[in-house]
Order: sequence, then C-alpha cells, then structure tokens
Amino acid sequence: MSSQRPRPPTPRRARVRASRSGGDGARPDLVASGGESLTRLERTQIAAVRKTFDPGAVDTAVRWLQRNLGATWINFVTKNLRNVYGLDRLPALDAGKSFLCVSNHRSFFDLYVITATLVARGMPHRIVFPVRANFFYTNPLGLFVNGAMSFFAMYPPLFRERERAALNLSSLDEVVWLLKKGGTFCGLHPEGTRKKDDDPYTFLPAQSGVGRIIHRARVPVLPVFVNGLGNDFMKQIEGGVRKNGTPIVVVFGKPIDFGTMLDEPQSPRIYRRISERTLEVIGQLGEEERAIRADLPAR
Repeated sequence: MSSQRPRPPTPRRARVRASRSGGDGARPDLVASGGESLTRLERTQIAAVRKTFDPGAVDTAVRWLQRNLGATWINFVTKNLRNVYGLDRLPALDAGKSFLCVSNHRSFFDLYVITATLVARGMPHRIVFPVRANFFYTNPLGLFVNGAMSFFAMYPPLFRERERAALNLSSLDEVVWLLKKGGTFCGLHPEGTRKKDDDPYTFLPAQSGVGRIIHRARVPVLPVFVNGLGNDFMKQIEGGVRKNGTPIVVVFGKPIDFGTMLDEPQSPRIYRRISERTLEVIGQLGEEERAIRADLPAR
C-alpha cells in the first residue's frame, strides 16, 4: 500500500464542494463556487442580488415592486394586444408554495408577459428568471438595469464560457433552493436560448438543466405557450399603446404530469427526458394557440 498522503483539494475545489453540499438543505454559495473564475465585479453583483432574497425589508420591498410597478407597466403596454387562455387550468398559486413555469422562447419578453398576467390575477410570489451573465453580471451597469427593469428578477446568472460551465450547476442548485424554501415563482425556457427562425411551432433541442431543476425541486411545473411578442422594445410598446401591433396569445396548461420520471435516480439522461417532456406539452399548447390565432379578428 502506498504511503503517499492524499492530495488536499485545491481552494476552488474545496469551495465548490462546500457550496454545493446541499444534503442538509444549506443554501448554495455562488460566490464561493466561482472563486477565482469570477471577476471582482461579478462577485460583487452576484452577492448583492443574492442578498435581496434574505427575509426582511429588502425582500419585502422587491416583492412589492415586482407586483405593483413591474407587472403593472407590462400589463399596461400589452393589454390591448394580449389574448389569454387556460387560466382555469392552473392550480391556486398559494403564497407559501413555489411554482416553476416553462415556456417556449421567441422573445426577450416572453416570461415578463406571462408573469405579469399572473400577477394581475393575484400571484404574490417573488419572481426569478435565470439569465445569461453577460452584461447583467459582467457590466458595471448590469446591477442597475437588473434592478430597474425587473427588480432583480434576472437571477441567478448562467455562464456561456466553456471553462466556467461548471458554475452553472451551482446556479441551478440555487434555483432549486429558492423553490424548495417556498414563495418563489421561477420562469424557465427548456430550449435554453431564443429560437430565431420564422416558425414559432417548432423548438430547439431541450436542455437538461431545466430537467435537473424539476427533478430536484419537486414543485408544480406550469407549461405556457406564448406567441406574438417581438424583440424590439420600443416597437413592442408602441404597437401595444397604439393597438396596431401583432396580437399576443398566451395559452396556459395544467401542471405537467411526468409519470414515473421524477422517481428515477438523478442522471443527465433523466434530466433530458424531463426537459423533453416539457417541450412536448408546450408543443401541444402551441397547437391550441395556432387554432386560436387563426380565429382572431384581422387587424
């Protein structure tokens, strides 16, 4: 037997292990997970937004602002174009429970319109949308824009760089922790990124990260198909206010039944199967939307 002593873990490995040892329900520490791979600005901005979720006056204020300012103006600029179906399929959105929303991804504004629609009907939850770290966590203005645009809904960050991809597991674990503690409404896109072609009824491949969150969080998963939103911010507002923009159709489905998939052991394979199931259901809602749109009066 070798007498060589085991090599101690590097500081960053030790931090990643400590921050992701969630067996006792401890909250992941994204800053510790990132270690030296995060810039000082990224560490500062992640820590600042993360702090707003601590119980207290700041979290209470953010929830109020998301509901009473953020959702209000979104509803105002989209109400003349928006057509909503399937709300009767949703469960009661109890304040103490968490919910996960999955939708197709055509526009930067998909989840904002979906959540604003629910807030207008009384949803009281703290809202989060995991977001690419670029700009919102890498630019000095990112923290301000995140706060002004969404009241810190754009959290936690996800990283594009291959060398930092492992950090995304900690971000996914942070979403799981927020969902498990209750009172959180998280919006996710199983496709991972926007689909930019002219066909809204087909999707990009499902990404396994959404399945990982669903498998571990065990909260109701609400599917939505949304169509009609663009990506030009000012044009979208102008079309809504003047009532001459493209009709927006939002179709909600009942909570997704994953069968026995959630009982299977954790693995990349089962995570991908769960994500694929979400797109299957969203696609069914898309066919409903196609029929609804065909019957809308011409503008």
